[in-house]
Amino acid sequence: MSQRLERIVRVAVRRPGLVVALTALLALGGGALALGLKPDAGVDTLVSRDSDTFQATERYRERFGEDAIVVLVRERLPELVLTSDLGRLLGLEGCLSGNIPREVRNPPGGRNGPCVALAREERGNPKPVQVVYGPGTFVNESVRQIQEQFGAQQKAQAQREKRAMRAARRLAAAQGRSKAEQNRLANQARQLVRAEYFRNTLRLALNYGIRSLPRLNDPDFVSQLVFDPRRGVAVPKSRFAYLFPSPRAALVQVRLRPGLTEAQRDRAIALVREATRLPEFRLTNGKGTYTVTGAPVVLSALTDEVSSSIRSLLVAALVVMALTLLFVFRSPPRRAVRLLPLAVALAATGILFGAMALFGATLTMASIAVLPILVGLAVDYSIQFHSRHDEVARDEGLPAPRAGPRAAALGGPTIATACAATAAGFLVLLLSPVPMVRGFGLLLVIGVVLAFAVALTAGFAALALVERARAPRLPRWLTGALHGAGDLVRSAADLVPTARARRLGARARDRALRARRRAMREAVQRPARVLGIAVALALVGFVVDTQTRVVSDVQKLVPQDQPELRDLDTLQRATGVSGQIDVTVEADDLTDPRVIGWMTSYQSRLLRRFGYREARGCAKAQLCPALSLPSLFRDPAQARDRDRIRALLDAVPPYFSQAVITPDRRMATMAFGIRLMPFDRQQEVIEEMRRRLDPPPGVTAKLVGLPVLAAEANAKVSSDWRRLLNVLAGLLAVSLVLLAVYRRAQRALVPLIPIAMAGGWSALVLFLLRVPLNPMSVTLGALVIAISTEFSVLLSERYRQERIAGHAAAEALERTYRSTGAAVLASGATAIAGFAVLVVSDIRMLRDFGFVTVIDLAVSLLGVLVVLPAVLVLAERGELGALPGQAWRWLRALPRRMRRAGLPRPRLPRLRRPRVLGRRAA
Repeated sequence: MSQRLERIVRVAVRRPGLVVALTALLALGGGALALGLKPDAGVDTLVSRDSDTFQATERYRERFGEDAIVVLVRERLPELVLTSDLGRLLGLEGCLSGNIPREVRNPPGGRNGPCVALAREERGNPKPVQVVYGPGTFVNESVRQIQEQFGAQQKAQAQREKRAMRAARRLAAAQGRSKAEQNRLANQARQLVRAEYFRNTLRLALNYGIRSLPRLNDPDFVSQLVFDPRRGVAVPKSRFAYLFPSPRAALVQVRLRPGLTEAQRDRAIALVREATRLPEFRLTNGKGTYTVTGAPVVLSALTDEVSSSIRSLLVAALVVMALTLLFVFRSPPRRAVRLLPLAVALAATGILFGAMALFGATLTMASIAVLPILVGLAVDYSIQFHSRHDEVARDEGLPAPRAGPRAAALGGPTIATACAATAAGFLVLLLSPVPMVRGFGLLLVIGVVLAFAVALTAGFAALALVERARAPRLPRWLTGALHGAGDLVRSAADLVPTARARRLGARARDRALRARRRAMREAVQRPARVLGIAVALALVGFVVDTQTRVVSDVQKLVPQDQPELRDLDTLQRATGVSGQIDVTVEADDLTDPRVIGWMTSYQSRLLRRFGYREARGCAKAQLCPALSLPSLFRDPAQARDRDRIRALLDAVPPYFSQAVITPDRRMATMAFGIRLMPFDRQQEVIEEMRRRLDPPPGVTAKLVGLPVLAAEANAKVSSDWRRLLNVLAGLLAVSLVLLAVYRRAQRALVPLIPIAMAGGWSALVLFLLRVPLNPMSVTLGALVIAISTEFSVLLSERYRQERIAGHAAAEALERTYRSTGAAVLASGATAIAGFAVLVVSDIRMLRDFGFVTVIDLAVSLLGVLVVLPAVLVLAERGELGALPGQAWRWLRALPRRMRRAGLPRPRLPRLRRPRVLGRRAA
């Protein structure tokens, strides 16, 4: 391998200008393409397309539309539905549905307004809104249906009258009566039939409180239709809770058509907002207001907020990393610039994200987090090559064209091994059930390979260019001016009282140097003790890792002042719910009485289980009824036989029936409103709903919807056992790579021991600091393994080379840490500084993610630097087998030592028992 790497670098330094120019061109082109990447918050980034829940949700959306955008109308219901405001609300619903009659010359908002945009078909695609359900449409459809039925009955009555008259005439003629007598008897028969019709119509009108032919502007009819006098004054009927959830609120549901892109969905949401602000739809009688909210609105806003925040923070992170690199990376200024490693890292990152844009990939929240990780690793590779180059040039006196290939031959195989092992650690992320995490892992694997390739070629080529460069000759007057400016700056600097700062800096460096030497001495003299303590702490960390709290409450992870989140909270306070879970029911014939009976029973049992009562509504319930097929069968007698069921479904207007059952009557839905709650609690509700699903034979029932997908994705990502299995799988992958490269088990085991313990150390520190995890930070176990692999492999192999060169153990460790260790510390500090910028974010999810990443990186770096020397010494002595016994003795002595120090007796936390819906599981 060393010869191959040497040949590659020799070609690169032969034409360094061409290599650097080509790399810069690819990086700049990739960066330009990356600017076109669009953030993607689609459902398929959370759940695999092959999962049953995702496919069931897609089938549901194809038939019933996307998750609803909700327009909350806040106004007292009597002032909303019994005044002219009902007509304005009906106009808004028509605008949102895109139903504008062609004969209307001046539509609301004008020809360029939102109503026309929602009704327009663009580029062959149908209009974005599939269907709208609201109070205005409901009342208007009820009026229209009653009028149509009344007109049909009148036509049928006229036919009955004609038949009665013909029969009377025929009978009178058969009896030989005169023409006048036949007409008189025919009129009498018509009067009798008409009287019976009037009597039946009057009975129905009295039963339903209808005093005249219904009209939209008839307050008596609307009041009888909407309100329930038995529950109180102006209290809506409970079966219309999906339209009138409370006496002071109404809901308009806007379902978008399936298959919209993120941009089309955002555009539709913006048009809905714009339509609610039009003066034509302003509610004037009760001064009511519109609030546009719902799951799609909140998800879109959160995605934009997090993506824009990450972008701005990453720019700040790059600046901080550059300043950190200038401070910690010491390189002879004549031979290289200190920011060269960062330039190499940015080039690799630009090429990676440009390739993403070229292949049509999208930008998820996880893929955005690749940037600081990849920059940190690329900086490490570049610094390692850079340091080797400086060592060869200094020790062997070689010029840059020859120092580069020689440095690649000496250090390249070790760095390549570390790169391969790091990539193997990231490969574990491909086992995640969440597509977004799998894409995160794939990008990291490709990025690590790119970073190594760019550092090997463009990095050495740039060093060769720097070596060749000569300072240009300047005019004398400019040279004198520059010297004068330099003297002025130095004189001003002398006036600044920096002596104390210099003394403090020198004192800090001396303390760090003494601490490092003390740690080295302890590791050489008592390696078993050092390693035993490290193993014991790692074991404790792995145990308490299962007790680290995972925060999944959206309200705690995002800024509380976000308008969309406040609107969602307003929706919940006004209606008792903020989202919707659907249960799809599929069968060959849903008009079977057994199916309708089971759906009605399941819905009622589930609502009782989660605290819903008609008398108190959704105020204290976790689930509430929404528009469902069982809602149509209020009278149990209507669902006793198939003919009655079909007759009722035929009588229901298609505009409403399409919301609960497909035209072929093979799929129906039961909808439940759900409160805003943490994902783990939401998953408990979903599991209870699944547990109670017991459909009749031949019937399939599944839970679908965005809340179900989000809760399941969170449960899979934050599972304690899955996190532990990911750590074990990562260790296995790294060990296989090291074993394949080194061909000796002990040589592969030496760097693997600190790698295996790093995850436990970081988990222990997070537990002691009470830092919670969130859905973004629970996947960082693979990052800990990858970073620890990088550090451990580089240091252990450099130590091995120093020992082969004939140096004693203590001297070999000193030389290793003075050269490779300094480079590792510089790259690690640069990556830590980049992630530390996220700590100042106002988004708690990003802030906690940055804090956890800083802790993980710092613990991995310091742990490997401190523990690896003990492992190396024990491996040389052949005493690694005594490690478990030493760790056990240290654990047993821990309580006694803590009592002597006056500390409380340590107690490992009890494992939490699973909680199911607020009660402890049996």
